[in-house]
Amino acid sequence: MSKTVTFSFSSTNYEGTGAAETFTLEELGIDEGMDEKALKIQIDKIFQAWVWDKLNISYSVVIDGESKQ
Repeated sequence: MSKTVTFSFSSTNYEGTGAAETFTLEELGIDEGMDEKALKIQIDKIFQAWVWDKLNISYSVVIDGESKQ
C-alpha cells in the first residue's frame, strides 16, 4: 500500500476559498525510501507549487531595482 499525502488550504478572509487533494508519493514523483527530512522538504516544495497553481498566483520581488521571480 502506497503512502499518501493530502494537500489542503482554506482562507480565513474569503469564505468558500479552499481546496484539498490526496496524492500517493508515487503520483508526486517522490521516492518512498528517502529520509524523513528530505521527504518533508520535497513535499513542502510540491505543496507550494500546488497552492500557487490552485490560486493562480503570480508575484515579483524587487530588491535594489532588480526584479526576481
